[in-house]
Amino acid sequence: MTFIVVAIGMAAVIAAVLTLTLIRGRRGDEPAAAYDLRVYREQLDEVERDLARGVIAEDEAARIRTEVSRRVLEADRKLARQAATGQAPKALSLVAGIAVLAFLLGGAWITYSYNGMPGYADQPLDLRKAEAADYRETRMRQAEAEAKAPPMPGLPTPDAEHLKLVEKLRQVVAERGDDLQGLDLLAHNEAALGNFKAAYEAQAKVIALKGAQATANDYATQADMMVLASSGYVSPEAEAALEQALNRNPQNGTALYYWGLMHIQTGRPDIAFRVWRELLNVSKADDPWLPIVREQMPNLAWYAGDERYQLPPMPAAGGAPGPSAEDMAAAEDMTPEARQEMIRGMVARLSARLADQGGSPEEWARLIGALGVLGDREQAGAIWAEAQQTFAAQPDALATIRQAAQSAGVAE
Repeated sequence: MTFIVVAIGMAAVIAAVLTLTLIRGRRGDEPAAAYDLRVYREQLDEVERDLARGVIAEDEAARIRTEVSRRVLEADRKLARQAATGQAPKALSLVAGIAVLAFLLGGAWITYSYNGMPGYADQPLDLRKAEAADYRETRMRQAEAEAKAPPMPGLPTPDAEHLKLVEKLRQVVAERGDDLQGLDLLAHNEAALGNFKAAYEAQAKVIALKGAQATANDYATQADMMVLASSGYVSPEAEAALEQALNRNPQNGTALYYWGLMHIQTGRPDIAFRVWRELLNVSKADDPWLPIVREQMPNLAWYAGDERYQLPPMPAAGGAPGPSAEDMAAAEDMTPEARQEMIRGMVARLSARLADQGGSPEEWARLIGALGVLGDREQAGAIWAEAQQTFAAQPDALATIRQAAQSAGVAE
């Protein structure tokens, strides 16, 4: 309440000063006619002094007296009129002052009541940061969030054949608990069915089996499933998985999105702004979070105090990126062996990026096709097998990759 008390007190002081001014008027001022009258009288005295010294003749002095006397009479009439209408009655001035006082005091209170928080304690920045940190440490755990979460809307209704296949997969995985490929496939299929808890539990087993070989994408996928299980809430357990993902790849898009969302939910939109600003720099046109992030960034920029922030342009849409013009020009001058080595290097970089960050179906297809061209059918077959697990719930995407696998000779 300190702010509103000070604001109303200042309004009262200003209103009191205005009221006194209205009632008392301005001291030391005089009407213009009074000033003119005093000047004309001094001119008459000056005429008499000039006549006594012989500076002017009697007839000229008489003419000047007549002219100045006429002006004196006119100024005297103006002074009389100004004296009659120059000041408002004190009662009217008092009423006007009270109206000003009521307007300022009432306006200050109404404005604060509408935009402020009457009765709410002061919220300095350090206190808000401390409260946000405390909330982040004590917020709901994953199990509690899942128990309170409403059903996730928009999930497709699975067909009976798909349910039978998933049930068989569950039985196989239960019998062979160390089947990495089966667990990975189970995690994605459980997620496709909306069984997000079963999905992230299977994904946790995938990560445990991989051990030190677990990638940023593995942990980001686990966090994604946990957030979906709690209907969009980023729990401390999901935060731990995101931290593992970002430690392995600070530019993992899924992890950056949920890391920013977690900071929004825990009262630090300023940090979320910085996280999502980096996310926009690494996002592609078809990334699912892009519309959400772009919509929220102006608000986050305001919270962060960056009034000059402007959204970057939308990423260019299109297929998977190919070699640059510089790469193609350099390849023309290479020997066949050097050209083959350059292609292998590009394929290796694409493979590493897809393993760490994931990618579009077109990028997976490009990788399989490139491996087929290089004659590395074994690696192309392994990538095709992984793609079938990753895109099991996306038939259209899988069809795109299948075409490349057929061209590479690793799919029927």
